[in-house]
Amino acid sequence: MNDDLHRILIKGGITSPGELKDSITMLEAAGLKEVYFGSRQDLLFPLKDVSEKQLESLSQFNTDIESERGYQNIVCSYVSADIFNMTHWLKGSTYLYILEGFNYQPLLKINITDPKQRLVPIFSGNLNFIASENEDYWYLYIKLPEWEEGAYYPVLVYSWDITKISSAIEEIYEEVASIDDIFFLLNKKLDTNNKIMEKELQIPYLTFPYYEGMNRMGLDEYWLGLYWRNNKYDLDFLKHFCDFCLDNSIGKICITPWKSFIVKGIKTESRPQLERFLGQWGINIRHSQLEMNWHLPVDDKEALELKKFLVRSFDQNDISTYGLTFGISNSPGKRTHFASVLIEKNTPPTIVKDYEVRPTYNVLHFKNFDPNTQVYQMYAQDVDKIELPGLLMELSKKYFGQLGSVSVPTKKKIKANPEEPSEVYQCNSCFTIYDPFYGDSKRNVKAGTSFEALPDNYSCPVCEAPKSSFKETHLVLGTK
Repeated sequence: MNDDLHRILIKGGITSPGELKDSITMLEAAGLKEVYFGSRQDLLFPLKDVSEKQLESLSQFNTDIESERGYQNIVCSYVSADIFNMTHWLKGSTYLYILEGFNYQPLLKINITDPKQRLVPIFSGNLNFIASENEDYWYLYIKLPEWEEGAYYPVLVYSWDITKISSAIEEIYEEVASIDDIFFLLNKKLDTNNKIMEKELQIPYLTFPYYEGMNRMGLDEYWLGLYWRNNKYDLDFLKHFCDFCLDNSIGKICITPWKSFIVKGIKTESRPQLERFLGQWGINIRHSQLEMNWHLPVDDKEALELKKFLVRSFDQNDISTYGLTFGISNSPGKRTHFASVLIEKNTPPTIVKDYEVRPTYNVLHFKNFDPNTQVYQMYAQDVDKIELPGLLMELSKKYFGQLGSVSVPTKKKIKANPEEPSEVYQCNSCFTIYDPFYGDSKRNVKAGTSFEALPDNYSCPVCEAPKSSFKETHLVLGTK
């Protein structure tokens, strides 16, 4: 990230249209035309000629502008609630109540997440609260700044103790060396409603979701995801979009860690007006997932150009990256990204610092290509930029090859011979698979329904692309 950028910390990435419009007004007063979204669901922007205090004085919502890296934004998966898979008891309102309790600005990175979603990173914080199957109780995975490895807090944490425990750890974290120290000191200091941890946390493997476009949400509502590939969001557009939300009783706007935002609860009668609005502004809401599954440093032109080069190579070679995510890092060895595959730019050797040398890169991936394993595996070192497309295509094939060793969930039907190639149909817009063997429960299509037998008005359950957008392909699955 560009260290010269200032930030507006938005707890959990959740803001109201009124609050966001207030922030936009401040930024326009500073002469800005664009704003960036950060990987911790915050707003980032350059600030040169206007002081922070001058801008803060314009705010009606006590907005805090931060130039220091000391304070951290709280990350949460509220953005996924009601639109992607969810833990049965976890509601959007639960996140809001918990975040309301944070009356201080954290120094530690805090993540509050549902393990049944993939959009928001689970283990990228120092204090990672992860929903358990027990209602209102959370696992706590702690990895403090100086720790080489993290560890689980030995008991489950009650929802309404999250703020209390986070604040207490902030007071002692520089003095403790182990999870046992933390547990001992917090037990002496706090009265909390803990619960015995009956089993270890099990996080299911999930493919990365398509998070753009207009998508159905329940019976009478839609959610909208908006993504701009250069992460430069036009302030004038955002201001008018906030007005649309206010006029249509839309209460929340959610920033994602993938430099995009999602709006939920759009009424059916508001959809035509919203589509006209987006069309008038020339907003594209049908990016390929090849574009959207990248995590880049903010305001880094070199990283953006590298991404464009790699995406073009994928597209020209007709390579699928469905389920994979990619990160570009300028900090070799840091490896705090939450993408499946990491392209790491090496620091030039100091002996040639006065000469221009071609950069080299390392390519790594998480074990089983699952960021939640937290185990990086080196794939290639010190390679030239021109070699990267071929290496990433090899990795893509390796990823799809290892899918054959992933167990098929027992609750689903299993094909008689899963090793044989299966004829399936893939959406060209978001790469969702229609498998005739399983049908489509979201569209009330029974298992065993051939693609040809689908009605002409059939549409993709994820992005609502028409039936004509699907093309036949082959998929191999296996079981252990």
